[in-house]
Amino acid sequence: MYADGGTCSGLQCQTRSIPVSERESRHSSGRSSAEWMRSPNLPDAHTLDKRIFLDANIFREETKKIFNKVWLAICHESELPMPLDFRTAALADGKPIVVVRGSDDSIRTFLNICPHRGNTIVRSPAGNLSVAEPSGNANHMTCMLHGWQFDDRGRCVEITREREGYQERLHKADVALREIRTEVACGGFVWINMDDGCGPLADFLSGVFDFLSEHLDKEPLEVFHYQKSLLRTNYKLWNDLSREFYHDYLHYHNRSTGMTQSTYFEAKNVLIPNGHTNLQVPGIDYAAYEGDKGRAPTFPGLAPGGWKQCNIFPTSTFNLRTSYLRVNIATPLSAEEVLLEIRGLGLKSDSAEQRRQRIKDNNIISGPFGRNVHEDFIAVENQFAAMRGNDGARAIVAREEDNRMHDEAPLRSYYAEWGKLMGRAAGDLTRRQ
Repeated sequence: MYADGGTCSGLQCQTRSIPVSERESRHSSGRSSAEWMRSPNLPDAHTLDKRIFLDANIFREETKKIFNKVWLAICHESELPMPLDFRTAALADGKPIVVVRGSDDSIRTFLNICPHRGNTIVRSPAGNLSVAEPSGNANHMTCMLHGWQFDDRGRCVEITREREGYQERLHKADVALREIRTEVACGGFVWINMDDGCGPLADFLSGVFDFLSEHLDKEPLEVFHYQKSLLRTNYKLWNDLSREFYHDYLHYHNRSTGMTQSTYFEAKNVLIPNGHTNLQVPGIDYAAYEGDKGRAPTFPGLAPGGWKQCNIFPTSTFNLRTSYLRVNIATPLSAEEVLLEIRGLGLKSDSAEQRRQRIKDNNIISGPFGRNVHEDFIAVENQFAAMRGNDGARAIVAREEDNRMHDEAPLRSYYAEWGKLMGRAAGDLTRRQ
């Protein structure tokens, strides 16, 4: 039978005319160009202007108003195990930084920029500032250009031919490194804030980490997995995927181990001030996935099958899945490129067998060839590519399910905080917040 209702048997074909009304009822209900450009009849908070993901000027504004003002997770203290160890990183606006464990065991952070002529001091491999690699001895951080040296407290300890060139006009004390506010918290993570006048980290977190503290602050943690990926997408699209669980339909692992459980859809998102959220999902049936049947190690106080997650504004996620902690830190390099660092952590006191199992469990879900991460990567890069060719349709964040699992309240909470800091609404950029 053909689409017009005709039939064909051998060489003899018969057709019949279809009334206009019947043809229209069968016709696609896709929208015209004008309809496509028209916004859905939803409140501003339930839609997002696509320009917040694409506009380079908005990204520069975000750098100034958000990333230079809020606390950001950078790395974990276990990546700086010995005095004078350091780790390089880059911030959203391209500023290179270096995190140093001092000889007094305190962790400090500095701009990785020589105050002499602005050269990078501690160089990442191949000179790539997006690469974070622990190495070297921070007691002699030396600028390659003129040989100036700085110690683990940021003090200038050597100016080559100082007296000959500067006489008494310039002294080492005048050219110390720019120190950045640093705190260590939340299971031993290093946090920084570029704003010298910022409040303490605890005020910014507003208690979001409290429900993980009982599991992550009892014993020292240690990074056993580190993955770095450069994604062709806007950082907020990755962040959105980390905050909403409606996209679990994307992941076979999540569908088979979580969505099959009666309690799954009843789990509730908790909205925390300053744009943070947390979620606890009880009774994940990891054994429903063949590769997960050996999962055994947990964290202090965490029941087998437990899953807890903290999303911390603007770009980090702490995801505790029974046997390992996965922490995502996203650093936007531009409006269309984001550096994603994924760390897997266990207890420093792990036996060899416990560590092997944690690594296996991490790799099954969160490793580079695991069941989730590559699927997320494909999704957000496709989303960004399609969005760039989209002339008008807005993103919809309108699901309301009493804050339960698939409610998009965490996204609305995020963009409310975004709007507060940016001074305008994410759903209507012309409306000032």
